[in-house]
Amino acid sequence: MSDILVAYFSATGTTAKTAKELAEAEGADLYEIIPAQAYTAADLDWNDKKSRSTLEMNDLGCRPAIANAVENMAQYHTIFVGFPIWWGREPSIVDTFLESYDFAGKIIIPFCTSGGSGIGFTGDRINDLLHRKAKVSVGKRVGGSFSAKDLKVWADGLDL
Repeated sequence: MSDILVAYFSATGTTAKTAKELAEAEGADLYEIIPAQAYTAADLDWNDKKSRSTLEMNDLGCRPAIANAVENMAQYHTIFVGFPIWWGREPSIVDTFLESYDFAGKIIIPFCTSGGSGIGFTGDRINDLLHRKAKVSVGKRVGGSFSAKDLKVWADGLDL
């Protein structure tokens, strides 16, 4: 068991791949944020104003249910939180995860995967969700051409 956790939500597998590489590089435990109701391709159609993901992201108070829990969250000092960028921020299900645990005194490092969008102000949003009780990093977009070696260099260079 490690004191580092890589928690991630992945709708299509892209973030999962990155999270697994990061966990291996850091010797961290891995936790997948699994929705209680799986997302279908139709749910993820961002062009459809009535798709599930669009409706969730337009409602800042939406908190989709999670099917699983982290065992012994208290053992973790540093938590990497990974997700795809949806509508310029973390998906609402990540907010559910963040509001489900006490992160006081912990280090939270967000990372996102995206075809082109950056992480933006997601670190600030996460800091607000956690009522500024954790040390929240600005975070980084690590998708695209980021290799496992790049992930290790990035993670090792963080001021924890």
